[in-house]
Amino acid sequence: MDLAEIFRVMCRRWYVLLPGLLLTGALTTGAWLLVPVTYESQSTVAMLNSRKGAQADGNPFLSMEPSLTGMADSLARNVNSDASAAELKARGMREKYEAKIADNAQGPLLWLTVKGGDRDAVLAGNKTLMAFTAQRLKDLQADQAVAPDAMIRITTIVPPQDPEPQLKSKVQYLIMAAGLGVVLSLVATFFAEARRRARDRARTAAREARGAAREGQEAAGGPDGGPAEPEPAADAEAQEAAPVPQQPDQPTMQLPALPVSERRPAKRPPSWAK
Repeated sequence: MDLAEIFRVMCRRWYVLLPGLLLTGALTTGAWLLVPVTYESQSTVAMLNSRKGAQADGNPFLSMEPSLTGMADSLARNVNSDASAAELKARGMREKYEAKIADNAQGPLLWLTVKGGDRDAVLAGNKTLMAFTAQRLKDLQADQAVAPDAMIRITTIVPPQDPEPQLKSKVQYLIMAAGLGVVLSLVATFFAEARRRARDRARTAAREARGAAREGQEAAGGPDGGPAEPEPAADAEAQEAAPVPQQPDQPTMQLPALPVSERRPAKRPPSWAK
């Protein structure tokens, strides 16, 4: 089946395709209205060397050792744990969040991301997550009895950004709804065409079977299997060839002839009649 045939089928079965497309439009509109918009806010923090470790040059950004990257990964795993999620929920955090090492980072940088349906709640949640991350870094080192001057510090590189709508998931739902509706509409259209063609083939086969049966009966000697009726032309020839039956002789009776004297003369017409 080529494209021209597909187009012809769609035109013939428009009464099936058109309602499907209208339903697809309704589904797409419903998905756009019902799927909520997701907002996202992101911030970036960095691990800094301790005050004691930065005394040599006095600049903590010049003394970022590789061990700080390992500490950043450990801190991200701790913040993403179930225990931290429960503690954040107790602080009023209802949005989804994630802490991870920044992509293509050249140092111990952490991305703190918060997602949710409320713009203000997402921004407040990112600020809460930043404060909680800094506190967890101190707690991890305090558990190991690290001196305050030797503790790794955390600093803000990018503050919490204004939440932006994330339409990617919403567009995906729209594409899925539209694609599903179009596919189902086409399937229904070609299914209706297939059923119609099957009915047409069945009717044609039935007509051919009846015609073949009628021809067979006529060839066998009539519709009831008896002798075939003679054709009109042959019947006429047979009647002409058959001998005509002769009628029996009828008795004849002769009347006596009257003498001439007894015969009445014929009346003459009057003289005035011409």
